[in-house]
Amino acid sequence: MRIRPVGMHALLLDCADPGDPSADVAGRVEAWRAELTARRERGELTATEIVPAAATVLLDGVPDPAAAARLIATWTPRAASAGGAAGLVEVPVTYDGADLPVVAQRWGTTVPAVVDRLARTEFRVAFCGFAPGFPYLTGLPADLALPRLPTPRPRVPAGSVALAGPYAGIYPSASPGGWLLVGRTGIVLFDVAGDPPARLTPGTRVRLVAT
Repeated sequence: MRIRPVGMHALLLDCADPGDPSADVAGRVEAWRAELTARRERGELTATEIVPAAATVLLDGVPDPAAAARLIATWTPRAASAGGAAGLVEVPVTYDGADLPVVAQRWGTTVPAVVDRLARTEFRVAFCGFAPGFPYLTGLPADLALPRLPTPRPRVPAGSVALAGPYAGIYPSASPGGWLLVGRTGIVLFDVAGDPPARLTPGTRVRLVAT
């Protein structure tokens, strides 16, 4: 794990391992996010923001980045576990997405089997991005990763549940998008007046329950 300074008061933890392309990078990111969050809550770390991404964790608002980097280098986070993640949110999903047949074909199975697989999987919010409140959900095996559409749709409805790469995701608002649509939900994922504004935050366990 590499720690790099970013600007005057931020650090970037790079959890990728160039020497081991099969490493569970998402698991490392979650482990470090949880470790840093716990350390901050105990007063052992000062940072205004802890922001996980696909392979990194950004710490912002660090008064002394050099001292924090030396301290973090001595820590060993516990491996992420489903039971240790924050909360469990059951998202009701109507599985009627236009791309279900495409997903079934690529997975070498049937549409009902795709729905069953998604409904039985316990996902975890790895990070949020693309749009405010858009959760990138991990939990599917690597061999089920899917390519994005060659041409994005100009408008994907809010609440659309979709797949791309190794992730599942839910569009919090209507926007262009190139993910494969498998269903839809009516829950509100982002409310600027909420605390926190995002309904699904990093570390949260998620089930996409069929309705």
